[in-house]
Amino acid sequence: MLYAIVGEDVPDSLSRRTSARAEHLERLRRLAEDGRVVTAGPFPAIDAADPGPAGSTGSLIVAEFESLEAARAWVRDDPYVREGVFATVAVHPFRQIVPD
Repeated sequence: MLYAIVGEDVPDSLSRRTSARAEHLERLRRLAEDGRVVTAGPFPAIDAADPGPAGSTGSLIVAEFESLEAARAWVRDDPYVREGVFATVAVHPFRQIVPD
């Protein structure tokens, strides 16, 4: 089943994001290589593709996991969680309608 993972950043998260980014992206790439990622990316803090020093306010991942607990366990091990990038993280079952 698909799960939507929504992380909301702590204030001034850019330095934490920068230090944990490579490991975070490597984990996402492994999921993608397994064909499990629908989409993933940050929420820019400003209306720009590259927010520069404004950074991001959070992230969205929509990916396939065996269960809600498996998705939550994956999130618990994420570098952005370990390094305190996210103030909160929500994991929701997700049903994709479009595209089908």
